[in-house]
Amino acid sequence: MSFRAYCTRTGVALATSLTLLSLAPTRAGAAPTEPLELDNSVQATNECASCHLFLNPALHQGEPNVSPQAYTGSLMSNSARDPVFWAGVAIAHQDAPGETQDCVRCHAPIAFLEGRGDAIAIDELQPQDLHGVSCDLCHRMIDDGETPAGNARYVLDDVAVNGSVPRRGPWTYGPGEDPQHPTSDDDAHLASARLCGTCHDVTTARERVDDRGVGLGVPFNEQRTYSEWLGSVYAQDGPDQRSCQDCHMPALADVAGCDGFNIAQSFHATGGRRHDLVGLNLPVIQLIQAVYGKSAGGTLDDPYFELTREVAELLREQSATLDAAFPDEVDLGVGIPALDVTVTNNTGHKLPTGYSEGRVMWLEITATYGDALVYSSGRWDEQAMTIEDDAQVRRYEAIAEDDGDGARLHLLRNNHWVVDSRIPPRGLTPDLETDPVGDRYALGPDNTWPHQDSASFSFPPAVVPDQGPDVAPELTLRARLLYLINTPEYVEFLAEENSTNAAGTELAALFDEHGPPTPIVLAEQELAVPLLGLDDGGGSDSDSDNESNSDSDGTSSDSAATETTSTSAGPGSTGAEPTTGAPSTDAGSDTDGGEDGAGGCACAAGRPGAPRGAWLLLLTLGAFTRRRANALD
Repeated sequence: MSFRAYCTRTGVALATSLTLLSLAPTRAGAAPTEPLELDNSVQATNECASCHLFLNPALHQGEPNVSPQAYTGSLMSNSARDPVFWAGVAIAHQDAPGETQDCVRCHAPIAFLEGRGDAIAIDELQPQDLHGVSCDLCHRMIDDGETPAGNARYVLDDVAVNGSVPRRGPWTYGPGEDPQHPTSDDDAHLASARLCGTCHDVTTARERVDDRGVGLGVPFNEQRTYSEWLGSVYAQDGPDQRSCQDCHMPALADVAGCDGFNIAQSFHATGGRRHDLVGLNLPVIQLIQAVYGKSAGGTLDDPYFELTREVAELLREQSATLDAAFPDEVDLGVGIPALDVTVTNNTGHKLPTGYSEGRVMWLEITATYGDALVYSSGRWDEQAMTIEDDAQVRRYEAIAEDDGDGARLHLLRNNHWVVDSRIPPRGLTPDLETDPVGDRYALGPDNTWPHQDSASFSFPPAVVPDQGPDVAPELTLRARLLYLINTPEYVEFLAEENSTNAAGTELAALFDEHGPPTPIVLAEQELAVPLLGLDDGGGSDSDSDNESNSDSDGTSSDSAATETTSTSAGPGSTGAEPTTGAPSTDAGSDTDGGEDGAGGCACAAGRPGAPRGAWLLLLTLGAFTRRRANALD
């Protein structure tokens, strides 16, 4: 039954003016709005610009643009233009033909509602479909009291008043201030996290299985951002309560809803919100601007994208806190017995959350003396675009697979979580749908998951050449929390696995042209401490002893030194920049620091037992490699 038919049948009175309306927020027996059901089509975002784009009022000078049209530069607004999305849809269609309609339902609602939900490529859309999650979709959405959150099962008001459907919002209007469309103050659903949950919980058709391959009797919980919030302290009444909108649409006082209504009675003291709706997927925003921005010959105004980047920076700063317990000094003869780092999730959902394929957050630990890298764990190599895969690397990720053959990155084939080490939000209660997977976390005394994670890193003794009086004898210790949204492996997968169209190779070409995905720094801490035990090149008693020492079977102790070096990151053991390995996607890399506490890179040049002639040769080669790399940069 359509909403209009229901209203007629139940005698709902419809106002005949364009002033304030109060329409019933629910309808008995309602169901999600399906294709070709609407009498009043959903409008594209650009149709709202004539009234909802304006300069900041005096009270908000110096702040990001507060007009609703600022939304245009967000990934929500451009969800149908997202090239990573369409590359993924092509492979999902290969894996499960006919099951990608829910993908289009969420990312391109206008296309879905107008009967193009079976599109598997962006060139199958109409121009209006490209407006993604448009203003009209959210401001016409209602809660029918029955349809559960998730999989874009939105229910839209379709009752026109004088030719137009009322839009919900917090605004009130004075005499003679009638807007260009009818309005409704029935905005409880619009202001709720439940509205965001319409799309931000995603379930696929596969039955979820446990580690033994036994079915759990529930479909696969592919994304649970809304449920993560719902099970956290932020969804509970009290001083800690926060909605999705509180972070992604910050509240504003004394701001008008539309241009031309800047007199006092149209201001709303508490209900106004910025329409940023940003996350941190800035690499894809860059690609969309490169294709659709006016500076590239497209139709979208570039300042909107700049605004999105500006606001994303504010969100980034609030996402996490990193606390590192650096030593007061480092003696190279001892190494670093313990460097403790704690990461706190400040968001209302797991960190990171959402679509997990190709996403990873991790801790990068580095210790440098002058231009020499002495120690490292999880170091990001900008040239190779890899994460150092050492024994101590601390990763936060969710890895799913097809339990039948172990295939990964195939969204619609996933039925088993290998690991979910993402940091829970504060106060998250146990639930099969949102529990971490693996042994990283343990329930606290209050029966909630911790919203912090602590890791301890240790590094062995190392021999490091003194760089002379011009370089202070200090070791710069740095801990960074990095977040990579599209790993190179995932981009490569989207290109190589696609036998349907060229979406994957086109995506890879875009990244090649405009810059590959690079990690976002969510938090960092740095400290320079005194460095003791630098090698002045004069040798030592310990060196002589080790050079002449041998095992009881006559084998030189050089073999022990070689074995120690082999656990490091390759040439990093010479004092040169290490060659890092490819990021591990195996759950076994989710370690707490290694049994011997000696993972990661250690600058071992000249370490006791290493032939000094070989060390000098490697040092020279390392310096040449650095000079060549710098020249290439």
